[in-house]
Amino acid sequence: METTRNWLLPVLLAGGQGALMWLAPGPGPAPGPTALIWVLCALAGETAALGRRRQAPVRALAGTLSACVLGTVAWPDGYLGLGTIVAAYSVAVRCPVPVTVRAVAGAVGVEWGVSAVRDGFRESLLTAVAAFLVYGLCAGLGETRRLWLAGRLSAARRLAGAEYARRTAAEQERRRLARELHDVSAHHLTSVVVTVDAARRLKDSRPELVAEALSFARRTGAETMTALQRLFGLLRDCDPPGSRAASAGIEELVAGFGRLGRPVAARVPDDLTGPAAEAIHGIVRESLTNALRHAPGAAARVEVRRVDGLLELTVANGAPRTAVPRETSGLGSGRGLAGLQERAAAAGGELTAGPAPDGGWLVRATLPDTTGPRRPSGPGWRRDLLREQRLADPVLALTAMVLPVVVALADMEDWRERTRLASVPDLIVLAALLAVHALPLLWRRRAPVACLVAVLTTAWLWPVAAVVVPLPSRISQFLGGGALVETLAVYAVAAYGQGAPRAWPAAIAGTFGTAAVLTTTASADGSLEGEPVGGFLVVMVVTLCVVLAPLFAALCGTGLAVRGRRLRVLAQDDAALATSMWHAERAAEAERHRLAVTLREAVLHHTASLVVQAGEGRLDDVAATARAALAAMRDMLHGLADGDDVPVGRLAPSPTADDLDTLCRTLRAAGRDVRVRGLPGAARALPPSVHLSTYRIVETALGAGDRGPARVVLRRRRGGVRITVTGVPAAVTGPVAERLRVRVAACEGHMALEPTGNVRVSLPAGASSAPVPEVSPSPYA
Repeated sequence: METTRNWLLPVLLAGGQGALMWLAPGPGPAPGPTALIWVLCALAGETAALGRRRQAPVRALAGTLSACVLGTVAWPDGYLGLGTIVAAYSVAVRCPVPVTVRAVAGAVGVEWGVSAVRDGFRESLLTAVAAFLVYGLCAGLGETRRLWLAGRLSAARRLAGAEYARRTAAEQERRRLARELHDVSAHHLTSVVVTVDAARRLKDSRPELVAEALSFARRTGAETMTALQRLFGLLRDCDPPGSRAASAGIEELVAGFGRLGRPVAARVPDDLTGPAAEAIHGIVRESLTNALRHAPGAAARVEVRRVDGLLELTVANGAPRTAVPRETSGLGSGRGLAGLQERAAAAGGELTAGPAPDGGWLVRATLPDTTGPRRPSGPGWRRDLLREQRLADPVLALTAMVLPVVVALADMEDWRERTRLASVPDLIVLAALLAVHALPLLWRRRAPVACLVAVLTTAWLWPVAAVVVPLPSRISQFLGGGALVETLAVYAVAAYGQGAPRAWPAAIAGTFGTAAVLTTTASADGSLEGEPVGGFLVVMVVTLCVVLAPLFAALCGTGLAVRGRRLRVLAQDDAALATSMWHAERAAEAERHRLAVTLREAVLHHTASLVVQAGEGRLDDVAATARAALAAMRDMLHGLADGDDVPVGRLAPSPTADDLDTLCRTLRAAGRDVRVRGLPGAARALPPSVHLSTYRIVETALGAGDRGPARVVLRRRRGGVRITVTGVPAAVTGPVAERLRVRVAACEGHMALEPTGNVRVSLPAGASSAPVPEVSPSPYA
């Protein structure tokens, strides 16, 4: 399928050019046998170069230009060389704007050089201008196509992220709740255990600690219950998570640890908010809890600094001053460091932890600073609008302005020398009028109605100039070429405006305005082709309206069709995205409800008993209940972690390439058009490792989140297998592409990712069967 797409257009173009050159040769003599051979070679070279326009567009343009030079030298008046236009369009579609500009400049330079050698310097200037207009127009249309494809790819990535979030919503919510459970309850309950145990040991020497420990246990137990209820959404009046994690919350947390008798120094900016503040709050809480548990009596330091757009967090504690009590040595759940790293990664940062040189412990985290000054939205908004018309609209405006001037210059070649010299001032006036008339096209996307009004208004400068200057009829007749601007403006109203209610009145206004301006300009001196106008002016306007009406109606209908298609595509994307997000939220809500039931049974009743016992002054019971709550929490956390693993009884044999047919049938049952070709012939006699790698590569590419039709082609090659997956634009960039690279590299194979959404992989028959490391999936894949 992809091969047909690559070669069908070049073959048809070569056949069409050959037929035109044979049936309608140029004015010069027909080429001889040798020249004809060279012409055929040029056509073959052009076809071969265009066949690679998707994989190597710049090289394809260079090849077509070389073929054009060869064909033009062999048959100056007959060779067409239309492949350069297609190649220039392909460059604009697949390359950034700077590359496109250089490519267009090179193509224009080649065309001008050939024309200068053949026709002379003066005559070649018109050829260079015409080539610039043609190549510039192709580049503008190609850039518009590239931006549309980029938008579609971005939409596919967003949809893939939503689909991934829908599939993993329950698991992600379970992990998030497990991390929050560990951070919230482990901090509170561990503090209760440590404080109560200290009061029990020292109650004989310091009896006042008993009352303080009971008060702390009662207050902390109540805070634990509130935190757990907020976490699982059991309280209707709970605050959103982002509002609780700010600089004040971090300082209050540090102060709470200081009230436990630990010297804690803190330096935190006073404007932290958002995900970074939430992550810092959780990391500080976990780190200080670990310090309280493993380094009793040691001083701690918390510092947050801004460095080059990042937040650097440091939590350090000294070496323990006393031995760690045996009662507190086994309170942890074993997931503290992993939870810290997950929390930092969730905020887009990274975290390291390890022993400090002084015998203590040091935790360092680097997080993106999202609370710094933001750039104003105005310039960015304008840049986004201008980005779409960096080439397309300026080139269209320039074409509409220059094309009539080029036609006038070509016509002036047949005039006498004195007439040409006398017409230079008039030609300058003509160019100025056309420039003013075409200038509003630069705003045809952002303000299409205003663009049309400006175009129709500036067109009335033509009859004024014809009377005031006055412009001779041999010059003013070329103003009619400026009517191309009206057609582009009417199309813009239909394609970028607010629908049919404004599009059809715009088409009517464009038809009548163009007819009136052209008729008035042609008869500005009171005569038309030497005949007095008289009462025929209205008749001529009506006649011209009848002639122009079908053209403007077709433009309006085409613009409305393009607009409707674009809106339908965007609406489908929005609906699919909203559906995936709704299902993801429902899955997360169901997981929260399930875990909330387990939480009530495992932890909350212990915490409630702890509060009651602390109020009644039963210190020993408080210690026992706090330990029981911690044990229940630890079992619950281990259960959540174990839930991520696949039970042994559910393990299945490793899939093979033959199972791809089953995979495609499953995807078709889900509503996606996926086909596979090449089985079982391509899979015959392959080693098991290649079977498994083939299946995993295709599965990864098809699972990137695309919804359009996809094709999988397997071909047995000498010494290996070749895999081609088309129709998967979300798999050629981002984390999915990275996972594919890891898999292919592990098999010692080769892979090519094409921007059009094609994945091409070659695996050798002796591919390694070593385990393939995975790259962490991202919801933005």
